[in-house]
Amino acid sequence: MLKSIKEIDVRFNELDPLGVVWHGNYIKYFEDGRENFGQKYGISYNDLKRERIVAPIVSVKCDFKKFVRYGEKLIIETTYTDNLAAKFVLDYSIIVKPRMNWLQKGQTVQVFTDIEGNLILIWPAFFREWKIKWGLTK
Repeated sequence: MLKSIKEIDVRFNELDPLGVVWHGNYIKYFEDGRENFGQKYGISYNDLKRERIVAPIVSVKCDFKKFVRYGEKLIIETTYTDNLAAKFVLDYSIIVKPRMNWLQKGQTVQVFTDIEGNLILIWPAFFREWKIKWGLTK
């Protein structure tokens, strides 16, 4: 299982008028986790760019369980979910520190396209190599 951990502080500008994190910011937190995961495992946006591949998000899911307030420290756990399709699926857990209460869970699905936007239906060569490197396929 490939997983990364990113810690962040909730900033004042992320709050809504009720004093809790505005729901749209959780998608930004997923992005923080996705960037951290990509840097750790060598599949960052810059890696994709070098391969002339784009990976647009085609699906986002977020389940909200508890509010998050200004000044809290969050842990974003990002986990790769392997599959046979030519897509990149990441699952997220957002946990408040130090209580370690689970707050939100989510998932993003990305597909691969060339730089002109044409959908790639089989694993791009770099993605196959990446999966082999991390023991996800032979």
